[in-house]
Amino acid sequence: MTSLPAADDAAADDTRAGRTAGYSSLPGVADEMVDPSGNVRPVWRSFVAAIDAMPDHELHERFARADRYLRDAGVFYRAYGATGSSDRAWPFSHIPVLIDEKEWQSIAAGLVQRADLLETITADIYGENRLVQEGFLPPALIAGNAEFLRPLVGVRPTSGHFLHFCSFEIGRGPDGNWWVLADRTQAPSGAGFALENRVAASRAFAELYGETRVHRLASFFGAFREALMEQRRGSEDRVAVLTPGPANETYFEHAFIARYLGIMLLEGEDLAIVDGRVMVRTVAGLKPVSVLWRRLDAAYADPLELDQDSRIGTPGMVQAVRNGSVSFVNALGSGILETRALLAFIPGICRRLLGEDLALPSIATWWCGQTAERAHVVANIDRMVIGPAFSRLPFFDDNGQSVLGSTLRNSARHSITEWLSFDGARLVGQEAVTLSTTPAMVAGQLTPRPMSLRVFAARTRDGWQIMPGGFARIGNGSDAAAIAMQSGGGAADVWIVSAKPVARTTLLPTETEVPRNAPGSLPSRAADNLYWLGRYIERAEGALRILRAWHARFAESADPGQPLLAYVARYLATLDIAMDRGVPESLVGNVDSAVYSASNIRDRFSPDGWLALNDLAKTARRFRENVKAGDDATHAMTILLRKLAGFAGLVHENMYRFTGWRFLAIGRYLERGLHMTRLLGHMTGDDAPDGAFDMLLEIGDNVMTHRRRYNVSTTRLTVTDLLALDPLNPRSILFQLNEIRVEMEQLPGARVNGQMSPLLREATRLQSSLSVMTADMMGSNVYHDFERDLERLSDMLAQTYLG
Repeated sequence: MTSLPAADDAAADDTRAGRTAGYSSLPGVADEMVDPSGNVRPVWRSFVAAIDAMPDHELHERFARADRYLRDAGVFYRAYGATGSSDRAWPFSHIPVLIDEKEWQSIAAGLVQRADLLETITADIYGENRLVQEGFLPPALIAGNAEFLRPLVGVRPTSGHFLHFCSFEIGRGPDGNWWVLADRTQAPSGAGFALENRVAASRAFAELYGETRVHRLASFFGAFREALMEQRRGSEDRVAVLTPGPANETYFEHAFIARYLGIMLLEGEDLAIVDGRVMVRTVAGLKPVSVLWRRLDAAYADPLELDQDSRIGTPGMVQAVRNGSVSFVNALGSGILETRALLAFIPGICRRLLGEDLALPSIATWWCGQTAERAHVVANIDRMVIGPAFSRLPFFDDNGQSVLGSTLRNSARHSITEWLSFDGARLVGQEAVTLSTTPAMVAGQLTPRPMSLRVFAARTRDGWQIMPGGFARIGNGSDAAAIAMQSGGGAADVWIVSAKPVARTTLLPTETEVPRNAPGSLPSRAADNLYWLGRYIERAEGALRILRAWHARFAESADPGQPLLAYVARYLATLDIAMDRGVPESLVGNVDSAVYSASNIRDRFSPDGWLALNDLAKTARRFRENVKAGDDATHAMTILLRKLAGFAGLVHENMYRFTGWRFLAIGRYLERGLHMTRLLGHMTGDDAPDGAFDMLLEIGDNVMTHRRRYNVSTTRLTVTDLLALDPLNPRSILFQLNEIRVEMEQLPGARVNGQMSPLLREATRLQSSLSVMTADMMGSNVYHDFERDLERLSDMLAQTYLG
């Protein structure tokens, strides 16, 4: 058991000033920054002195710098309410929690002991079951537990271990000792957020961070990445993060971790079980996956043998585990360790299995399976729940929501029965713990707020390694029931401070290393989202250009019945674009669809691109509500076009030219080809009104080009030649077909034994047939046929690569 280091004698004459002068610990509550005498603890002194010396405007600028980083990086959490969920800005508490390295070493040792103990318990539950046989665990606690997965009984993980990555909720009590409040073994979340907290805090306090000798986090993740790679069955096997998908509350973190570690991000539908092996569907065919860091609950992993209602799992996954072809991090079934009633038996099991007491004890817990024991708990309800400590019960689920609320205080005897119930037959109770406080900035002053820590443990080649830090949950008031983010709480970085310089580790290669890894295989689902991202973006741009031209003319005539305007409005109606408002709903829908496609591939999307795309979507939604037809809409369309061009430019300039880029580019080229084919087919017909050809050039952004290339006024032939058949015009149909063929030539399987694939052959046929056409040969029937052929080409692409 570890406790706060005592303040040395030099702190006795503490002379704090400024914003920390009035800071003091709460009665009967331990504080991380000050000792019971009110003196600043040694580990905090330089930080406190620096904070006190900063003018208000400088501190505000530092905090704004951290917030701007989190905002630009797209860090968010999902808040849940009566009307559904919504994405919220990450509630960053700017003041980090500082812990002395020596104290942290004791904490880490206790957590390593606990991780080893949990591993042994899991192995026994799914193995010999001696703990139940010998009376150390009640049978009902295991057999009646929804997290006990019977199909996995007797199955030993191929890696040899059930647990590889765990987290622990820990808190400090009034006596200064640390307690374990909860174990997270199902699919622990928060490690990615801890990284983002660290980057934000180092942005706010760059100089202090360097001078304070804070242990870095990169070595922890580097060691775990190596451990994941070592679990592969073969050098060609893939390692992936298995996510429930974008609707999950921590999906941002899944994508961030996958990108940070350089591994794939997969969903259940990306996987298939073939001959007992787990394979990922890629555009280059099925590829083996032998390590899955799962971020979904185990029961959802296989609808055949586990939860049959699961729509996010992969049929046959349990059999693949039995075959030893895949290693799960953590093993399926390990979620049983999160059962709160299990905390009652951990001390005895530790003495039985390890022959020693827990170094970091769990919060006091009771399991009451007998009538006498039940009566004892009910008789002691008042002692357990009524009192000042009850409001600080630090129990949270993995989504950050408080399991116990202050409402229990108001109706203790009724609520405690529900709180203590387990499987309708057993009772479990936990002793209340008053959490320690840590400073948070409130109205310009440091103010004590309750805190708990989430600490992470990773199994590496050298055994368990504890992340030197983690992240702290900070309450938004003195009541620890509001410590969860769902209740308004915040999150802070945790600095483990060394007395000597620390190694500046990084996951980046050293200057002498140039490791060029082969680009990873592109999952078919990712390719599909990239392809449709390209199509939705180009579809939105095409609509914007038509709408801008329409509204510019409407602003001059104010008569929607004018022949050209009515003619174009009829065409827009065929595209489901209604002209009943300045910014049509379908236009906003296309942009939102692009955002949705991008959200499914966050691990392959740059933060700058994501920020630009979301800015475009927010602007489009705002314009939808208040933009009027005419000049106002014309200006709005110009703004949206510029934002869209900014996004397209970021993607074009920054995206690596590999398979993913090709699907995005093909989507854009194909949609632009369809757009121009339909538009020319409609607006070059015999019934085209006056001004249609000039409007076509404006929509195609080719007014100046037409003047340079043709010494005549606009005619059907000149417009057709420029917008349909000019191979150098990036808006022409032929240009799109040329580019589509070039990109398809580079796709996996485009040629087999020197033979073109059916898809490449069709793209070549379309490109060749149009390249020999002349302007006078282009008519409505030709455009109609090309539209049909382009749609067919899209279907062939989907059947070949995206299925």
